[in-house]
Amino acid sequence: MGNRTEIGQGEPAAIPAWRSRLREYMRLMRLDRPIGIWLLLWPVLWALWISANGHPDEKIFVLFVIGTFVMRSAGCVMNDFADREFDPHVRRTADRPLAKQSVSPAEALALFGVLGIIALALLIPLNRPTQVLALIGGVLAVTYPFLKRFFALPQAYLGLAFSWSVPMAFAAQTGELPPIAWVLFVAGVMWTTAYDTIYAMVDREDDLVIGIRSSAILFGRADRGIIALLQAGALGGLALVGHLAHLGRWYWASLAVAGALAIYQQYLIRGRNPSDCFRAFLNNNLFGLSVFGGILLDYLFRA
Repeated sequence: MGNRTEIGQGEPAAIPAWRSRLREYMRLMRLDRPIGIWLLLWPVLWALWISANGHPDEKIFVLFVIGTFVMRSAGCVMNDFADREFDPHVRRTADRPLAKQSVSPAEALALFGVLGIIALALLIPLNRPTQVLALIGGVLAVTYPFLKRFFALPQAYLGLAFSWSVPMAFAAQTGELPPIAWVLFVAGVMWTTAYDTIYAMVDREDDLVIGIRSSAILFGRADRGIIALLQAGALGGLALVGHLAHLGRWYWASLAVAGALAIYQQYLIRGRNPSDCFRAFLNNNLFGLSVFGGILLDYLFRA
C-alpha cells in the first residue's frame, strides 16, 4: 500500500513537468506564433496553384504544406540557437526558451535534427529536381541565422530562403522551371525583404547596441522609401505573373487589395514606432492571403 501511495503521488508531478517541457519545445519552434508559417506558406500556395493551372496534385499539396510547417519550425530552432547569446539583451526576444535557458543548446540541436529527418522523409516521394532544389533551400534556411553577424542585408537572404519554395513547387508539379517561376520567385524575394525590413525596424535600437546587422540599420532614414520600392517591385512582379499566367479580373482585384495593404503598411511605419512597425509586419499575412485569394477565385470561376 505504501508503494502505491508513493507512485500515485509521483505521477501528477511528472505529468505537468512533461507538459512544461513540450510547451517549451513548441515555443522554441514558434508554434505559438503562426505568423511565420503563413508568410512562408503563401508563396508556396501561389506557386502550386499557378504551376498546376489551378489544380495542384493532392499529394504534392500535402507534402508542401507539411514541409512548410517543418522547415519553419526547424528554421526557428536554428535561429534561436544562433542568437542564444544575443536574445537575452533584446526586449522582444528575452523570453525565448534558449535565451532564458529553459531549453539547453543540446536539446535545441536534437530537436533540429528530428525536424531535419522529417523534412528529408517528406522529399522521398518527390522527383529528383525538387529534391535537389530542396537541399539548396535547406542550406539557405540553416545558414541565414548566422549571416546577421557580418552581412548587412540578411533580410534579402531570408527572402531567398522564404521564396525558394516557388521553384520547388514548379519543379514538383511540372518537372520544369519556366520563366514565370523565376518571376514569381523574384517577386517573393522583394516582398519578403520588404516585410522583414519592417520587422527589423522593431528591434533596430537593440540591434545597434548588440552589433546585429539588419537592412533597417543599413537603410537608416531611407528605410521607408526603400521598403516602398520593394513593395512596388513585388507588386510589379506579381502583375507580370498575372500576365504570363493569363489570370483575370479576380486576380487583378486581389493585387489592388494587396497594393492598398502596402499603402496602409507605409502609413503604419511613418513614425517608425516599434509597435506600429510590428502591426505593419503582421499585416503582410493579409497581403499574402489577398494574392492567393485572387489566384484561387480566378481558377475557380474559369469557364
